[in-house]
Amino acid sequence: MRLSRWVTAIAAAQLAVLLATAWRYGYHRDELYFIVAGSHPALGYPDQPPLVPLLAWALHSIHPSLTLLRAPSAIASAATTMLAALVTREVGGATRAQVVAAGCTAVSGFALAVGHFVTTTTFDLLSTTAFLWLLIRGVRRGGGPSLLAAGLVAGIGCEAKPQVAFVGVVAVAALLVLGPRQPLRSPWALAGVVAAIAIVAPYAVWQQLHGWPQLTVASNIGGSAEGGRAGFIPFQLVMVSPLLVPVWVAGLLAPFRRAEWRALRFLPWAYAACGLLYIAGNGKAYYLASFYPALLGLGAVPTAKWLRTRGRRVVLVAAVVVSAAFSAYIALPLLPAGSLQGSAPMKINPDIGEEVGWPAFAATVSRAWDSIPNRAHTAIFTGNYGEAAAVQLLAHLHAFSGQTGFALWGPPPATDTRALVIGGTYLFDHCRRLATIYNGLGLQNDEQGTPVSLCRPSAPWPVLWPRLRHYD
Repeated sequence: MRLSRWVTAIAAAQLAVLLATAWRYGYHRDELYFIVAGSHPALGYPDQPPLVPLLAWALHSIHPSLTLLRAPSAIASAATTMLAALVTREVGGATRAQVVAAGCTAVSGFALAVGHFVTTTTFDLLSTTAFLWLLIRGVRRGGGPSLLAAGLVAGIGCEAKPQVAFVGVVAVAALLVLGPRQPLRSPWALAGVVAAIAIVAPYAVWQQLHGWPQLTVASNIGGSAEGGRAGFIPFQLVMVSPLLVPVWVAGLLAPFRRAEWRALRFLPWAYAACGLLYIAGNGKAYYLASFYPALLGLGAVPTAKWLRTRGRRVVLVAAVVVSAAFSAYIALPLLPAGSLQGSAPMKINPDIGEEVGWPAFAATVSRAWDSIPNRAHTAIFTGNYGEAAAVQLLAHLHAFSGQTGFALWGPPPATDTRALVIGGTYLFDHCRRLATIYNGLGLQNDEQGTPVSLCRPSAPWPVLWPRLRHYD
């Protein structure tokens, strides 16, 4: 059975929308950090594997364009839409079911949000969906090259975000417990495991040599968004769209209701197990996002069967259209930047506000720097990686920070006896404020109101640096 041309058309439309809006607003703090991190090539970083930083740096080096930088994310999001339809096709879904899967995935809030800018979650979504599709394919066919491909995908995906390995381990464990176990006895399965381990090994070794800083980062940021444990389950209802919850819930239930899908019961159990483990570990609610394309792919089959009458088809089309409009409004930079303060997008998706104000930030820091009469032996120190990266890329000045990757690239020279400090000054003395960050729009994002002060370190940099370093 061939993949419907309508699926390709839906993915192409999604890609066009993402590219058409990619240039609006400006860099996200993470994008600035990725570019700088990639300019320090390594097998890993304290907070992530190397793939995304190296890709961001390479694209920025070719041409500093937001559209070019964000193009891989847009392509990955559109490819995820096609993979959801491939899951549907793998379980016997015809054209209508494939269109349902692709349509629901393309208009999902998570698909548009992670397709808009550069984030490791984008590639986690793509690689986990591809892994689950290949695992479903291998299970239904009793083994075969799909299982080797699943291992390769999981390994490569881990070089963007290790979470795909976690999902993979849980899914395979569910298969071992629930069956069928026969596909896992295949030499292809063993080859897939070996391939995944071989690809991930360099990053794992880097983490081990540096004391597993990614675990520290994960612990420090756990539950810091989406309402923590209390908000974990409610957030799942809005991740795709409140109107499309019945489609992915149908995907959760279908392996228990369809005898011919019995072998796929590992998927809903893996979803449930990961959810419980994330809640227990105070993980962020969006960590489950990578399951939804596959669940929509399964749920599209019973949904397509439900669409027997014209009235039901109208209901689903209306749900998809409304979901598309709402998801785009929340996830994409559609509002004028000056209208963001107090808006629904800022309340639901505060990351959108982190794309605004960086040029004004850089200009303020540059003016403060230029106002210092004698800048010899003066460092620029920032409170977080986004500020340090913005100083380097937009103000074209060298900056230090104690956060994540920058913690490895400091401290300032011991001869620097003063510092232009952006942010908190609790470890600095004799501070004099030179400026305050103002984005010109009254938008209350993370940088608005940040002080810029000229200070003296309270101790020599080598002594102070361990206290300034933080992985979060």
